[in-house]
Amino acid sequence: MGAKPLKVARRGAIPPFIVMDVMRAANERTARGEGVLHLEVGQPGTPAPAKVLEAAQRALSENKLGYTDAFGLPALRQRIAEHYRITYDLAVPAERIAVTVGASGAILLSLLASFDPGDRVALVAPGYPCYRHMLTAIGCEPVVIESELEQRFQPTPELLERVERPLQGLFVASPSNPAGTMVDRQAMARLVAYCAERGIRILSDEIYHGITYGEPAVSALAFTDQAIVINSFSKYFSMTGWRLGWMVVPPDLLRAVERLAQNLFISAPTLAQLAGIAAFDCREDCDALVAAYARNRALLLERLPKAGFDRLAPADGAFYIYADVGRLTNDSDAFCKRMLAEAGVAATPGIDFDAERGHRFVRFSFAGAEAEIAEAAERLTDWLARGAG
Repeated sequence: MGAKPLKVARRGAIPPFIVMDVMRAANERTARGEGVLHLEVGQPGTPAPAKVLEAAQRALSENKLGYTDAFGLPALRQRIAEHYRITYDLAVPAERIAVTVGASGAILLSLLASFDPGDRVALVAPGYPCYRHMLTAIGCEPVVIESELEQRFQPTPELLERVERPLQGLFVASPSNPAGTMVDRQAMARLVAYCAERGIRILSDEIYHGITYGEPAVSALAFTDQAIVINSFSKYFSMTGWRLGWMVVPPDLLRAVERLAQNLFISAPTLAQLAGIAAFDCREDCDALVAAYARNRALLLERLPKAGFDRLAPADGAFYIYADVGRLTNDSDAFCKRMLAEAGVAATPGIDFDAERGHRFVRFSFAGAEAEIAEAAERLTDWLARGAG
């Protein structure tokens, strides 16, 4: 008699995070001894700042690295609170700050604390795919709103007005992934007011704050204490693998988020927390990295159009360029696979960020070394000149 098949939960049937699949294919190519230039993954090409590494080494030798409170080390929460005072001139109590297992942990805690199964949460396309995948996994309904370049690929009250049934939540990401566009102060004020009138909880993803190329990014906290603000040490502080993030929790959600954090994560990694305290003493180093990203951005904005990628979203912040490649292909996934195989350049197909229109878009990350970005531009120019597109 054969064994009865075991159940597999439907929530695991969410779509993949395609950029991770691209990175795996690029790594497999590297393992075969074939060179790859990584323009696919949103990861700084530099290690954490020296003071962060020194703090981690001290912690390894001096600290037992036991659990912390679910919301993190008091000293780290206080430094984050000071960050809001220094950077935004905002008074955010340390008691409202929860240290999390990366921004991903903050997003999951935010969704679980704010919404019940069946609740509807809006997000724009193109946008970070894990928002909609997490919503689907926990039984919420992602309401995808198609935003155009004229709206800077961002949500607006006018776009939200087109949604027929009531919403319980809205994701805002500024600077955004994949387009790098930003919501300015006036636009953020309008969004906050619109959502407040309708009881829509804003989840403001601010993980690319600090990486901007003109005006600084605006925090939703400047307009409301009811938004959930999500941030991370991964991008500006160049600490992706440390898996350390934070969230600013609205007063009405504090205990709910804490209970969820206690049960799901216990606490963020203690070693990363101790090192993260030192990150706020590294602004000069981090700003130097942003200056390097700015050079890479300028290089690609000059050379990509010459190569044939001539329809680009304005990269106000983050370290991405979102290119409309509709004149070259109607299948961005196959296009990126050929780009990797034939030119040795890894990039992410737009279908990761926009299931309906992403077949004609590609995202390039310029977070790597300047020499690699320059070589990638040369390879792409040669590749397209050979008729690869």
